[in-house]
Amino acid sequence: MYGKFITFEGTDGSGKTSIIKEVERYLKIQGYNVVTTREPGGVAISEQVRNVIHDVNNTEMDPLCEAFLYAASRRQHLVQKVMPLLKEGIIVICDRYVDSSLAYQGYARGIGIEKVKEINEYAIDGIYPDLTIFLDVSPKLGIERIMSNQKNHELNRLDKESINFHEKTHEGYLELVKMFPDRIKRVDGERSIKEVSFDCFQLIKGIL
Repeated sequence: MYGKFITFEGTDGSGKTSIIKEVERYLKIQGYNVVTTREPGGVAISEQVRNVIHDVNNTEMDPLCEAFLYAASRRQHLVQKVMPLLKEGIIVICDRYVDSSLAYQGYARGIGIEKVKEINEYAIDGIYPDLTIFLDVSPKLGIERIMSNQKNHELNRLDKESINFHEKTHEGYLELVKMFPDRIKRVDGERSIKEVSFDCFQLIKGIL
């Protein structure tokens, strides 16, 4: 039996981490075998690449270099962790995947969604999620959440981008929802954790 690959997407401060924890709890109560992970990161090599990408001192990083680093981290994480788990029949829930690159580097950085998609095709080798949940939160609210939660959130290089960048990223995600309506489902992330996580759980149950 092959497992299910589910990813969560959203702009910074969209609440992905909290919602994923709740969804994981719901699924485990139902008896499902679930593993959660994240991008960039998830395995040692990918975490090292994450540190380079997020380092606040790396302000001179070229957008295309950034896109390649994300793709490299993604490849290692996919082959070392995600694919082996899926082959064991386990449900894998990942905090970010290829759609983050399409929204952030493809759309917001201006490289182009199709160009970044082409770069990532080599990294993911056709492995797309069975379901992607986009937590739709306004960039303004997302930044407010981050600023009010600095004790538990270390600001990285992307967090410190301008509001215009975060707005462009949000626009990019809305474009992706239109481009891949069968895979990407939008959920209003500006409600309570209980309401949002329940809606996400229902979407996931629909593919299990």
